[in-house]
Amino acid sequence: MPDAAPLPPEALDDPAIARLYGEPLTRLPNDLYIPPDALEIFLDAFEGPLDLLLYLIRKQNFNILDIPMAQVTLQYLEYVEQIRQRNLELAAEYLLMAAMLIEIKSRMLLPKRQDDLVEDVGDPRAELVRRLLDYEQIKSAAMALGNVPQEGRDFVRPQLFVEQGLTQTWPEVDPWDLQRAWLDVLRRAKLTQHHRIGRQELSVREHMSAILRTLQSQRFVEFGDLFAGQHGVADVPRPIVVVHFVAMLELAKETLIEITQAEPFAPIYVRLAYSPA
Repeated sequence: MPDAAPLPPEALDDPAIARLYGEPLTRLPNDLYIPPDALEIFLDAFEGPLDLLLYLIRKQNFNILDIPMAQVTLQYLEYVEQIRQRNLELAAEYLLMAAMLIEIKSRMLLPKRQDDLVEDVGDPRAELVRRLLDYEQIKSAAMALGNVPQEGRDFVRPQLFVEQGLTQTWPEVDPWDLQRAWLDVLRRAKLTQHHRIGRQELSVREHMSAILRTLQSQRFVEFGDLFAGQHGVADVPRPIVVVHFVAMLELAKETLIEITQAEPFAPIYVRLAYSPA
């Protein structure tokens, strides 16, 4: 906005009440129109008839279980009259509550009939008190929820942008890490061991001939000695021992050898079968 031009000396004696386009305005124009509702100040705002009624009761420290209906109704009607002069549609629900207050007050002023004394109809204010207590409880809960911090209103979540470098860095490995990795490899190697079975061709006929050659040089041979190697039975492979035993059974089947025992639990001996001359 451009700076205003300096005022002439005669304008300094008559102070301006405003400036319009940089020019001083020393008096209000005759055709100035200000609407009646151009400036309104509401010190107290209410969300409905129950809110207004509860405000009047709590402000004057009245007992909500024993409401002075005459005084509260009078104050309520004064506020409703102010609303009605400004906004008739808004005052409709307030007028409905005013009629309810007047009806309750009239029931309290009327003398009770004999039937009412017998039935004990109760306090006409009971239903209004119940509604006020329920509304006050809901209003307190709403205020408690409204005081809970909300994102965007009470706090803002921080946002941090981290720029990653183009150079890739690798973590350092110490000797203990290598040791643990090596032990893990050994453990898995034990779990994945394979047992390979080789195929060995053994001839029963050859072992039969070997047994006959052994028996020809000795008259009696103990059963265990037929299976002994150079260092005993322990150094002979198991497949050879099995085939040697099968060969001995085949010789006994063909009556080429005899298997004898002197008495029960005595050592077993093997010899060549006796053949008459």
